[in-house]
Amino acid sequence: MKQRLIVYAGAFSGLSLVLSLLIHFPLIPQAPFLLYDPGDVPILVVGFKFGPVLGLFVTAVVSILFAIITGQGGPWGALMHILATGSYVLVAGVIYRSRHSFRGAVLALIIAPLVMTGVMIGANLLVTPIYLGVPREAVVAMLLPAIIPFNLLKGVINGAITLVVYKKLSGYLERSGQKVKEENDRVRAKIS
Repeated sequence: MKQRLIVYAGAFSGLSLVLSLLIHFPLIPQAPFLLYDPGDVPILVVGFKFGPVLGLFVTAVVSILFAIITGQGGPWGALMHILATGSYVLVAGVIYRSRHSFRGAVLALIIAPLVMTGVMIGANLLVTPIYLGVPREAVVAMLLPAIIPFNLLKGVINGAITLVVYKKLSGYLERSGQKVKEENDRVRAKIS
C-alpha cells in the first residue's frame, strides 16, 4: 500500500507540474502577473482520494520543483504556492474525509476556496512586500481588484474541474489497485 501511495504521489505530482508548465494564463486583467493554471486539480484529486496529508506532500513537491525548474518566484513563489494550494487541499481533504459523498465534495469545494482566499490575503500582506519590495499599501490596493477575485476564481475553476474528473479517476484508481492486489495475491500463492 505504501509503495502504491508513493507511485500515485509521484504520478500526480508529475501531472500537476506538467499542467502548471503547459497551461497558464491571466484571469484578472488588472493583474496579468497572477496566472491561473490547472495544476491544483491533480493535487485535489490526491487530497480527496488519499487524504489531505498526501495532498500536502504533493503540494510541497510540486511547488518546490516548479520554482526550481522555472525560476519563477524562487523560494517566495514556492512558499506562496504551498500556502495557497496547501490550505485548499487541506480544507477540502478534511471535509471530504468527514463527508464522503457528492454533497461533501461540493461543500469541500465551496469552503476550501474561501479559506484559501483568506490565507492568501494574509500571505500577500506579509510576503509580497518582502518578495517584490513594494510597500504594503500597494498590496492592500490590489486586494479587491485583483488578489481576492483571482484566488476565488482559481479555487472555483479548479474545484469544478475536480468535481468533473474525480469520480472517473477514483474509479480507475480503485480498479487498477484491485488488479495489482490480485496479481500480488497470485504471485504469493505461486511462491508458497
